[in-house]
Amino acid sequence: MMTSSHEFTGQLAATPLRVVLASQSPRRRELLSLIGVPHTVRPADIDETVHEHEAPVPHAERLARTKATVVATSDPEAVVIGSDTIVVIDDEILGKPQHREHASAMLRKLSGRTHTVVTAVAVAHGARLVSAVEQVVVTFRPLTDEMIADYIDTGEPMDKAGAYGIQGYGATIVERIDGDFFAVMGLPLGKLVTLWAELGLDYRFGPLNTASRSVQ
Repeated sequence: MMTSSHEFTGQLAATPLRVVLASQSPRRRELLSLIGVPHTVRPADIDETVHEHEAPVPHAERLARTKATVVATSDPEAVVIGSDTIVVIDDEILGKPQHREHASAMLRKLSGRTHTVVTAVAVAHGARLVSAVEQVVVTFRPLTDEMIADYIDTGEPMDKAGAYGIQGYGATIVERIDGDFFAVMGLPLGKLVTLWAELGLDYRFGPLNTASRSVQ
């Protein structure tokens, strides 16, 4: 009896991955949905206090990495995304305002001036953790006290770094932006996709998968 062997060349099917966003930010959820990535939300409860002598960029990156790590520790099979956004002016880090007067002081400081938005993003998968930082230069229109009070009345500033949201009413008080708009919203999508690729994950304008492999 004669036997013959046949060589098969094809591609292994990619395996869908579970994606977890370690943030309760509605803007980050919206952005992941915008690029077609299904995900669940599991906020990381961490201390966001600035360490003594800690510079803005390392601070934001440390928080993003810590958020991703905290959630990934209990779910190592998932792809966990951590992110942190801060506003920096005069070497001062502006986080989320604690109350109305705090928000007003932040907006007065930003009024008519240029500041930097720093957004760090980190991705944890298995035993690996990678991160990157995007910096964007933003210039505000001059704001009167009445404008500031009216803006705070909308409630929008109270859960956002620097007391404004560029994707909402805050778009009207921004004069110019130089850099990644999505980083100002809270999630630099270009950096995120690059980090996925670094981890060997496959993003093809939809759900995130393990990278497919050709076989023979």
